Amino acid sequence: MLVCFIHQNLPAQYRHLIAALLQRGDRVLAIGEHKATSRWVLRHPNLAIVSYRLPEAVHGVPVPAHLRAMFLQTARADAVLKALREARSKGLVPDLVVAHPGWGEALYLRGALPDTPFLGYCEFYYRMQGADVGFDPEYPVDANHWQRLQLRNMSQLLALHDMDAGWCATAWQRAQFPAEYQPRLQVLHEGVDTGLVRPDAQAEWQFGGRRLRRGDPVVTYAARNLEPYRGFHSFMRCLPRLQQLAPEALVVMVGGDEVSYGQRLPPGDSYRQRLMAELGDRVDWSRVMFTGRLPYADHLKVLQISAVHAYLSYPFVLSWSMLEAMASGCCLVASATPPVREVIEDGVNGRLVDFFDTDGLARALAQALHDPAATQPLREAARRTVCERYDLRGHCLPAGLAMLDRLAARG
Repeated sequence: MLVCFIHQNLPAQYRHLIAALLQRGDRVLAIGEHKATSRWVLRHPNLAIVSYRLPEAVHGVPVPAHLRAMFLQTARADAVLKALREARSKGLVPDLVVAHPGWGEALYLRGALPDTPFLGYCEFYYRMQGADVGFDPEYPVDANHWQRLQLRNMSQLLALHDMDAGWCATAWQRAQFPAEYQPRLQVLHEGVDTGLVRPDAQAEWQFGGRRLRRGDPVVTYAARNLEPYRGFHSFMRCLPRLQQLAPEALVVMVGGDEVSYGQRLPPGDSYRQRLMAELGDRVDWSRVMFTGRLPYADHLKVLQISAVHAYLSYPFVLSWSMLEAMASGCCLVASATPPVREVIEDGVNGRLVDFFDTDGLARALAQALHDPAATQPLREAARRTVCERYDLRGHCLPAGLAMLDRLAARG
């Protein structure tokens, strides 16, 4: 079987599926933007990689703001169509195509591959209310935001019409899609390798001249980027109260200064700089460590030494880092927002607090530091939740391969 995976940021959510297909002897055609495929280290005789580039002119074309996303989506669709034709010229005709419709890459798939089953990875459908948009009053949307959302969803709606089946990581993410398409969307997380991501009582990690160990009063926070969508502003604003309640706390924050989601900032500016300026000398910054982005092995070490881990999110896509923290045996204090509540039950496998309640967040973190014995049942239940529901080898990967096989068998 030849399976074609398409994503501008390969390998993205397909990493484990691609590796498993290659291991069992199938062939894989991977199509992605050049800046991602050039960084991808996987090489295999059964793996063919076709890169595409967006024309340089795309970035310089003056386009009204509300049309910008649609313009980029159609540019990606054109580039993917060209890549598919290049692959076909080399005899690479897939038995199944898997694509993320959110970037526009799936716009022309049905016309290019009319007889090929199409499976969509349906990550997030944008709603004008009830999810991320309008959730945070500190960052209101402008009057024309609904136009951008409608146009951004356009490529997804066309893909939902064209695809034979799709899947979503959580039930809440599935519920954001139009009701008429939900019966074709399976809920299946990409999975966590619980053999690799696990507790380690002997864990140590060194950064900035400090050596931290499991058992130290370490409060951790991790996100791809330090931004409001992942509650960075709420976490930062809890620090003065946290340091009053637990002056021994050492805070480790993992994440970059770019913006993945939400409102962009001027070049050279960052939410970290803004919050540090706002808080000023109300925080003892000598006990706060900003690590930037870390190699994955270091990221896991940070989770393994954590005494208590904060995870905050708008109602949006669930981060891998939350499940990794749970699999690492962290005591989790998380925001009571969907889809977090789909995974964490307050007092059972973690603690839930209001996203905007910085005092409540500080008290929950301090309580975990002061009574580590009481957190042990939460830690054990957190890991058990991931092992039972999100384990890569035991559940998610076999189910993912079965999903691919079922659809490819339709012919």
